[in-house]
Amino acid sequence: MKKLLLVVLSVMTMMVFTACGSEKTSTSQEDKANSEDKIKIVTSFYPIYIETLNVTKGIDGVVVENMTKSQTGCLHDYQMTPADMKKLENADVFIANGAGMESFLQDVIDNQKNLKVVEAAKGIELLADEHGENPHVWVSVSNCMTQVQTIADELSKLDPEHADAYQKNAKEYIAKLEDLKQDMHNQIDNLPHKDIVTFHEAFPYFAKEFNLNIVGVIEREPGTAPTPSELDEIIAQVNDLQAKALFAEPQYSSTAAKTIANETGAKVYTLDPVVTGENDLDAYIEAMKQNALTLQEALK
Repeated sequence: MKKLLLVVLSVMTMMVFTACGSEKTSTSQEDKANSEDKIKIVTSFYPIYIETLNVTKGIDGVVVENMTKSQTGCLHDYQMTPADMKKLENADVFIANGAGMESFLQDVIDNQKNLKVVEAAKGIELLADEHGENPHVWVSVSNCMTQVQTIADELSKLDPEHADAYQKNAKEYIAKLEDLKQDMHNQIDNLPHKDIVTFHEAFPYFAKEFNLNIVGVIEREPGTAPTPSELDEIIAQVNDLQAKALFAEPQYSSTAAKTIANETGAKVYTLDPVVTGENDLDAYIEAMKQNALTLQEALK
């Protein structure tokens, strides 16, 4: 009888441990499945990252990662790193600005055959000069709205399960951008002076939207100091301004702007093209509000 009882107890103990083991295995498999079910989105750089965060906010199973650091700035001559390649290999969607901003974009398209690539600037009419087409479309609030809608539309096609959520988020963010745009027009439209000298070619779309006239550019490309003849030309342009103001950018050295200011008596202000910043949903809006205040002060 005792032997029979021991056998029964042994069998029951084995059943309990087996059941526990089965439960652990099942949970592990579910975790793996849940991980695989996530939509992994990688963005090229900061302004696209903020737009995408707003479109995807609060949606379970959608993960957004910025390929470059939020302090990287524009990607004109950016060289992709092995870490960047790894991020893209593990991603489902890559959202870029396009319009020539990411010089490496075609290589990504050619080499990452399973990666869905979205160009947020698609369909936006590009401004061009003798140096080529300008990719800084997001610095216009109207273009930013267009990019947000493009991102939402493309993600809705790629991930129809969350289409309603993408569209709802985009609608809410675009409404906030509409309010921002109207407030900025109220602040800028009636300023007495509209001629400005900017640091580099980041502001043509912004200037077009708010009826400003860019009469000079200090550095065509950040880090490329103006030649002596270019410096003389800019100094002459600044001397002709009624409101002697120069606009540097927070991401780059203002040495050249200060040199011009010393020669002309102009004051150096800061305009932000929002290529760097904090990972905050309203970062673009707050930066643009500050730009409007800066222009009010500089062009009064």
